[in-house]
Amino acid sequence: SAARSRPAPEPVRTPLPELPPPALMYAAVKDGGHQIPAVPFEKIDKRFHRQVVADPSGERPGTVIVDTGSHFLHLVLPGRRAMRYGVGLGRQGFEWSGEGVIEWKQPWPKWHPPAEMIERQPNLKKYATTYDPVTKQWLGGMEPGISNPLGARALYIYQNGKDTLYRLHGSPEWWTIGKSVSSGCVRLINQDAIDLYERVAPKSPIIVTSGLRIT
Repeated sequence: SAARSRPAPEPVRTPLPELPPPALMYAAVKDGGHQIPAVPFEKIDKRFHRQVVADPSGERPGTVIVDTGSHFLHLVLPGRRAMRYGVGLGRQGFEWSGEGVIEWKQPWPKWHPPAEMIERQPNLKKYATTYDPVTKQWLGGMEPGISNPLGARALYIYQNGKDTLYRLHGSPEWWTIGKSVSSGCVRLINQDAIDLYERVAPKSPIIVTSGLRIT
């Protein structure tokens, strides 16, 4: 007898993450032995609060997109959705664009101020860094902590196997979110940086563009 045609199986739908209210997302938290203070989220434009939105990019899930034009970072989710975070941008945040990979991630990273920054701000000389070719490690730098400019998490962007010096990182300076300030790369509220860190896998693709122009 002829085989009966079977209906196609229903596609597996990945449930979208449900976010708590801002008062909980941005509450004080102890992490890695450090106390991160609560963020006065009501002083930040609501569009820069962490939220699930329609994916504006069409990229595959897991892709990170930094839109310097709108000060948004999107992490593409299944089902044509994205997790959106507000970001602050420094001068270095505009110096690189294109496609790369998140080569590695670091909780509570050390900060290694670049030589040109130390020249401009001699008080940073105590954090100067030297490279040890034997251990292949950088020595010196500012120890991790709540006042460290890289904040609670850092994600390091490479292109063609080389460090772009482009970073996504936490920051205690919540008032710079949605703005462009004098120094740094792409900064997120520390609580958002921790959230992004947990969702993004190493070697994830990242696109930096000024072209999405979302309002």
